[in-house]
Amino acid sequence: MNRAFSRKKDKTWMHTPEALSKHYIPYNAKFLGSTEVEQPKGTEVVRDAVRKLKFARHIKKSEGQKIPKVELQISIYGVKILDPKTKEVQHNCQLHRISFCADDKTDKRIFTFICKDSESNKHLCYVFDSEKCAEEITLTIGQAFDLAYRKFLESGGKDVETRKQIAVLQKRIQDLETENMELKNKVQDLENQLRITQVSTSPAGNVTPKSPSTDIFDMIPFSPISHQSSIPTRNGTQPPPVPSRSTEIKRDLFGAEPFDPFNCGAGDFPPDIQSKLDEMQEGFKMGLTLEGTVFCLDPLDSRC
Repeated sequence: MNRAFSRKKDKTWMHTPEALSKHYIPYNAKFLGSTEVEQPKGTEVVRDAVRKLKFARHIKKSEGQKIPKVELQISIYGVKILDPKTKEVQHNCQLHRISFCADDKTDKRIFTFICKDSESNKHLCYVFDSEKCAEEITLTIGQAFDLAYRKFLESGGKDVETRKQIAVLQKRIQDLETENMELKNKVQDLENQLRITQVSTSPAGNVTPKSPSTDIFDMIPFSPISHQSSIPTRNGTQPPPVPSRSTEIKRDLFGAEPFDPFNCGAGDFPPDIQSKLDEMQEGFKMGLTLEGTVFCLDPLDSRC
């Protein structure tokens, strides 16, 4: 299948890709609330959740409480639920976490979606009331999911394996840095031992002051970040101490600053980029079920 989704032929997307990619589509609705569900998909699952939240709202309405109004902002970055007056974000549902979205055919005002909570990893069903836009909102979420999946393949998904390899190389360089420092310390110990031996075997009064620039062989102490050279000087020189790790600039065994894959290339990536990419890949693999039609994703293995 060449498309990211399979969908009914009589359904068309509501907006241009640019509107969802560069901006967001706002909708006003009433928020009945959210409730935990046991499954990430299923008509019966959302039907039970809608009944539960409708009943709870009926009780609150009888007590004089009104259904709160919210603003939905839908884009390829997720579905935000905001206070329409203060614009404070109440919920931020990332698209790869949304697994089911539908509008109620028995009640044209009701629409709902299931989203996996980012902190608890529980599946929550969000239920809304929109007098005129329930079906349109459902399709807009489906379109945003479609575009987000394509963007993931183009920018992030296909680079997962490359970034894994970069992380392995970075770890190898860090190991070499550690090995390099251990070798420097061993060389320092050997130099100190030779110096002590020479001092103890030299006739009294013949020990000359040592220049701080060379070792006991009239050589500049070994350092992988500088060229070795011999400068004639007085024998018996005190080798300079090895700089402490906390004060010296971190260098690898080639004299360069350690390679950091998160501070190079086209942009900056957070340290946990790999886990986030894996999570997004898993979420998009699950796909989105919209109005009873399963949106099947193409296999990701061959693309990343």
